[in-house]
Parts: sequence; C-alpha cells; structure tokens
Amino acid sequence: MILTGGAKYYDGSTTYGGYSDIMVADEHFVVRIPDNLPLDGAAPLLCAGVTTYSPLRYFGLDKPGMHVGVVGVGGLGHVAVKFAKAMGVKVTVISTSPNKKKEAIENLGADSFLVSRDNGQMQAATGTMDGIIDTVSAAHPLLPLLGLLKTNGKLVLVGVPAKPLELPVFPLISGRKIVAGSTVGGLKETQEMIDFAAKHNITADIEVIPIDYLNTAIERLVKADVRYRFVIDIGNTLKSSS
Repeated sequence: MILTGGAKYYDGSTTYGGYSDIMVADEHFVVRIPDNLPLDGAAPLLCAGVTTYSPLRYFGLDKPGMHVGVVGVGGLGHVAVKFAKAMGVKVTVISTSPNKKKEAIENLGADSFLVSRDNGQMQAATGTMDGIIDTVSAAHPLLPLLGLLKTNGKLVLVGVPAKPLELPVFPLISGRKIVAGSTVGGLKETQEMIDFAAKHNITADIEVIPIDYLNTAIERLVKADVRYRFVIDIGNTLKSSS
C-alpha cells in the first residue's frame, strides 16, 4: 500500500498528498468528483465525509424517520448532520457548548440540540435515539450517551480520544446496545458518498487558504479556530521549485 501522503512511491520519492500540485495514482484508487460539486468544498468529504457517511449506511442509521444523535459540531460533526438530514433522518446535535445551538439548528439544519452537561435535557431525551455518531476526540463519558439510546441502539465512535474511554457494561446489556467504531471507507463507498453529496448539494464548510498561510492555519487548528476545515488553494498559490 502506498499512502497519498508521507509514503515512498515506486521510484523512492516521497508522496506529499494534498500538498502536491500533481499526483500519479492507480486508476482503481481515483474518485470522480461530479461537475456540480465544487472541488474546494468536496475535498474534505474524501476524509470527514466518508468517515460519517459510512457508519450511517453500514449501521442502518439512514432510514427516513429514524432519530440519530451527532456528538460534537466540528469538522466531522457538521458533515454528519448534513448527510443524516439528506437521508431523511431526524437529527439531534449533542454538545457541551450551549452557544453551538444556533449554528447546529440554523446553519446545519439539525432538528434539535442537547447540552450534554445539562442533566435535565439529557434526562428528558432518555431512550429516544436509534443511534449516535460520536465525533468527539476529547475525553468524554459514554454513559450519558448510552442513556439516550433506545433498546438495540448503536453508539458509533469516529473520533479518536488520546486516552482510553470508560465503558460501563450494564447499560449495554440491559438495552442490548452496541458500541462500535468506524473510520473512512473503501473506494466504492467513497464514490457513493461523493455522488450522494453531489445529488444533495452537500459540501464541507471551509476556509480556503494560500499555501504560505499554512503554519498560521496549523496554529489556529490547535486552538480549534476553524469552521470547519481549511482547504489549501494549491493550484493558485503553490510555486514550483523548478
């Protein structure tokens, strides 16, 4: 396997992924972007998009009328909301931050919003969700989320916390609930996701930057100061070294 970034190509050169102005790839590993999908808004879908689209499809959380929770409104969470809504699912965003409510409902189209630190709100929503896509990469308790699930509900983790999370067993066995994980997807599923995005006009919310802004962008990323993905304008700003 040759990764698109940070790997060695057949001739010994290093692959630079999205930092390249030109790439050579096996045709089996190329995704076609439909003409009506802008390249800048589509680029993050090849990672964040399929990471959230895939578990919605695989775990059957894509049926109209279902109720799905999305934990976290960030790079992953905001596209999870868009895909779930396009599938006809009722979406509740779950966040520690009350000030994300307007963004979740008015801009992303979520149906409702829960503040996970508000015990009253969480209590009122107990047993109401068919599934939850958890996009958070910070340490956080799973018990309150398990409580939101119906019997046979599924909690799917797509974020990557640095430290192990605590998993209480009794809420799982008493409601026959599932905790699962998922990451990106295969080529067939990625193409399916891109075609679905084009059909429903789904793009990532992005900030386009020139290549010489990259170090500043990384500093802003550390502070979570981006809504919700940086996209580098390689074509117009990367100067050839030759």
